[in-house]
Amino acid sequence: MRGKRRAPRPPIPWRSPWTPALCVASMVALGGLVATSALVKDVVVVADGERRPFRGIAGTVGEVLDGAGVPVGLADVVRPATHEKVSDGATIEVLRARPITLTLDGRTSRHLVTATSVGEALAELDVTPAGGRLSAPPHDAVPLEGMELTVDTRRTVHVVTGTRRVSARTTARTVREVLRKEHISLSRGSQVNPPLGSFPEDGTVITVTPPRDVPIPPEVANLDWEALAECESAGDSLAYNPEGPYYGLYQFSLPMWRVVGGIGLPSTWPADEQTYRAQLLYQHVKGRWKGQWPTCGPLLFGITPYQPTPAPRQALRR
Repeated sequence: MRGKRRAPRPPIPWRSPWTPALCVASMVALGGLVATSALVKDVVVVADGERRPFRGIAGTVGEVLDGAGVPVGLADVVRPATHEKVSDGATIEVLRARPITLTLDGRTSRHLVTATSVGEALAELDVTPAGGRLSAPPHDAVPLEGMELTVDTRRTVHVVTGTRRVSARTTARTVREVLRKEHISLSRGSQVNPPLGSFPEDGTVITVTPPRDVPIPPEVANLDWEALAECESAGDSLAYNPEGPYYGLYQFSLPMWRVVGGIGLPSTWPADEQTYRAQLLYQHVKGRWKGQWPTCGPLLFGITPYQPTPAPRQALRR
């Protein structure tokens, strides 16, 4: 009997000529998946306090920010830096720069800060407004487009009104405000130096002089008052001679000072007020200056006294 023919055996897969190629392709694909998964990062971007989760392929901080659509300006601060490598689970902080126009005690300057509140911005600018006045409270936010900020620190200013001298600690923004806070009223025609609208810096001396109702004619104003003052008091507006007593640049006696409307002591007033009162005195005596300035008077006319000029009267200060 003839035996039955055996059915052919199915081919063994690994013996297929395509088996090695398929194995290699599988390994390459698997390796690619592993490599790709290693590049995918889960990162949190915190931009100006706002948290933005990001998942994607990125090798550096800059690539994460590009992928998350977070723009970075030249003055912005990024932590870690954009060129540094990023790891899975990292947190990236972006602090955007904000323009600040700061007016500090009357002086204006412009800055870029990354702070998000007024208080933090002042700390970043190293401004300490302790006891001062702010145009915005410290907890206010600094908008991304920036803001204007005015800071008036507490300063010491001095006010001189004849016999009255006042020293005050103030945050006032103008001389007018200082006088108002110190309850110093002005008469019509009073002169104030520095001007009422000027900013009183630390150490400013504000002088208030009474009205000058009597005009000084040019022929009197053009006399050499500077030479007279140099001879009488060595040009010292605070000079004091106990022999009279005599006071100030032109060595006024108190009776003569009061005759021409002077208040208090001559030496408590600034030089221009003393000069004005001396010119009034010259007019009051109708040009007969010898009674007041017997030795130095000729210098008003550019004439050197015939006798040697004595040493200036003793210039003691009270």
